[in-house]
Amino acid sequence: MKPTVLTVAGSDSGGGAGIQADLKTMLALGVHGMSVVTAVTAQNSLGVQGAWELPAEAVRAQYRSVVDDIGVRAVKTGMLASAQLVETVAELIAGTDVPAVVDPVGVSKHGDSLLAASALDSVRSQLLPAATVATPNLDEVAQLTGVRVESETDLREAAAAVLSYGPRWVLVKGGHLPGDAVDLLTDGTEEHWLRAPRHDNRHTHGTGCTLASAIASHLALGRPVPEAVRAAKEYVTGAIAAGFALGGGIGPVDHGWDLTRGRRGA
Repeated sequence: MKPTVLTVAGSDSGGGAGIQADLKTMLALGVHGMSVVTAVTAQNSLGVQGAWELPAEAVRAQYRSVVDDIGVRAVKTGMLASAQLVETVAELIAGTDVPAVVDPVGVSKHGDSLLAASALDSVRSQLLPAATVATPNLDEVAQLTGVRVESETDLREAAAAVLSYGPRWVLVKGGHLPGDAVDLLTDGTEEHWLRAPRHDNRHTHGTGCTLASAIASHLALGRPVPEAVRAAKEYVTGAIAAGFALGGGIGPVDHGWDLTRGRRGA
């Protein structure tokens, strides 16, 4: 039986990010993807035109339906929109004894807010402590901790600030810094610096969702956290390099880039 991975996130009608990106990533990496929809967005390559969150009871019912019958080997969270949804999902994943990858989605690639300001305290106090790996980008680090990363040397301070809220590991994504795409993975004791060449490709919609889903997929396949994160980074780097134009704005990464070469994921 294939390992099962559950994404708890919002829907992207344009197919580049959110649950759609998560399920494509899981397929590419050889696991069975399942989903709990937390919100529906009207979204395309130009931005997010509207977002409607689902009731907490609908999110809870989806989660219980899947986990209680099918079971799950890893969970990934994305857009949770409100404090009530954050608290509901934090309670659910804390009660599920499998690795949880928390992507604390705050804004979209286009700068559209996807998390209410009132939900930040709930992310800090309830969601992050339930995370095996938290994967904030630099904007989300600043939003959650107040630490602003201006250079690679600031990544340690950023990681320590996020770790203070309780995740076992944090991957601070430095993709917005100049130079190579460098990320720092740490549990406060060991450090893993992950570097990849920066591709001259603006079609990067869905990178955060894709990376978090790839980490969850590799964890479900039994890999330890550092190995899972390294393999996920390799997969998303290839997906960025193969990103393509779609619509009139920022196109998506190519989740199937490795499959077209006749190979499985990393």
